[in-house]
Amino acid sequence: NDNFVAAPDTVETAHQLTQRLQQIEWNSSIHPTTDPITNQPNPHTYVPLFIAMSQDGDGAPGDQIMNGLTPLPSEMAVGATWSPDLAKQVGAATGRELSVLGVNMILGPSLDVLETPSPSPNNDMGASVFGGDPYWVGALGSAYISGLHDGSANRLLVVAKHFPGRGSADRSNQEEVATVRKSLEQLKQIELAPFFAVTGDAASSGETADGLLVSHIRYQGFQGNIRATTRPVSFDAQALSTILALPEFSAWREDGGLIVSDNLGTRAVRKFYATGSDFPARTVARDAFVAGNDLLYLGNIVSSDAPDTYSTVLEILAYFSQKYREDPAFAQRVDAAALRILTLKYRLYGSLKLQNVLTSSSGLNGLNQSQDVTFEVARRAATLVSPSAQDLATLLPTPPQVRDRIVFFTDISQAQQCSTCPMKAGLPVDALQNAVVQLYGPQSGNQTSSFRLSSYSFDDMTNYLAGKSPPYLEDDLNPAGWVVISMTDSRHNQQQLISNFLSEEQDLLRDKHVILFSFGAPYYLDATDISRLTAYYALYSKASPFVEVAARLLFQEWPPAGASPGSIPALGN
Repeated sequence: NDNFVAAPDTVETAHQLTQRLQQIEWNSSIHPTTDPITNQPNPHTYVPLFIAMSQDGDGAPGDQIMNGLTPLPSEMAVGATWSPDLAKQVGAATGRELSVLGVNMILGPSLDVLETPSPSPNNDMGASVFGGDPYWVGALGSAYISGLHDGSANRLLVVAKHFPGRGSADRSNQEEVATVRKSLEQLKQIELAPFFAVTGDAASSGETADGLLVSHIRYQGFQGNIRATTRPVSFDAQALSTILALPEFSAWREDGGLIVSDNLGTRAVRKFYATGSDFPARTVARDAFVAGNDLLYLGNIVSSDAPDTYSTVLEILAYFSQKYREDPAFAQRVDAAALRILTLKYRLYGSLKLQNVLTSSSGLNGLNQSQDVTFEVARRAATLVSPSAQDLATLLPTPPQVRDRIVFFTDISQAQQCSTCPMKAGLPVDALQNAVVQLYGPQSGNQTSSFRLSSYSFDDMTNYLAGKSPPYLEDDLNPAGWVVISMTDSRHNQQQLISNFLSEEQDLLRDKHVILFSFGAPYYLDATDISRLTAYYALYSKASPFVEVAARLLFQEWPPAGASPGSIPALGN
């Protein structure tokens, strides 16, 4: 929502924003407004605000703050290390930095189980999950949550997502409400297992999630009848209460566990509720609340009879206030939710005083200081996808030699911090080339030289295939002994581009070593494309330490130590 500005002022202004918001709330309590009818001050007790955000790692789109914080790995990169200890360290770094900024609630981590990857661009979770094994997703999620609590000194509430699990959904839930075709018993074995691990089955309070973010997913066959489909569980009181009545959740709930709705302003919710041009935002909010959500995430919600989100929120608040006065059952439900929220705020701060809530700007000097954790994850996550280690030794007996020419093709995957901020490449076009020069160039062993290396973007590859080759690309490509492709995500045109390049340029590539590094999830290419590669490595994340590890893999300095945390259908596993 353009709340954050571009570097170098991103974290400073973000901190100022959180502090101003809390100060405004405090000022309202000590200078209350006057009732226009009675001319008496409206009583206003100070209650600190929840300031929540997602910061999933790996830059855009998972991170909401893209500059000034430690570039942390994706969940899948953590999953590929199979190390709860590293998961805890990454969580601690995240918790420490967010709490310094004044954020006191994180929407994450994701505890989805990616049982069967779906590489479709319309339904792809990418590298934003720990993996495909319910036990390990739960173990890594528990450790990550413990780290979030420890790193923030218990000043950060953790709301795990996307309850009850969307790993088996048939489509993305951003554009349309998705469906999971599983019974409750099947959900307990797969989707719900990681959530059990951070609620009723948690080994300690530190590993326990403070809340669960309820996804807009509906379930077919939920009660055993395959023809019966629930409403989105976030709006279905019967389905949500049935799940929360399970022993693992009931004890957690009784102990104050918070239920938070997913964004009620998404296109999927609008399509589900809209009748023609009519979108009843008040009804959406009421249904989500009555279904069992204590805290409503309104997002960019605009009612059909309101001009903008601000007006819609006021409309919803007025409606809730009226219903609170007129409906005792509704009022009781509001009181119960408010008690949970207040209890958690007391748990955060001990006493509700402004000085306990504000954070010092001096803490900003300690941000972006945890890259050693990211590097260790990168080193231990790096995975040889294809061929086997034994076959690789035959296919690539030596790394690039000093006279070898290397052409790098990189998916730069641009994003911007705000609508008026400059575009920033998630993976700069020359990122891997620069890492190679730094580690193996004339100043570092002289295993290669800058003039023998060249870098091009995927747009350059597209133009090359279209017969509109950029200057020098063909001259660089023809004599090259190595072609190194860096892929970042699942955008269909990128997958298809690589496939076209490998198939249409077979004659050109026949005597070259073709290496592909996936800086996202590893399951996008099909078996035929993989067979045309000399080697295929998964890095799972595009932060700079992962680029350095890729360079070391290319020059065979390190063996790949990780293992894919999920199945790769093209390889039959």
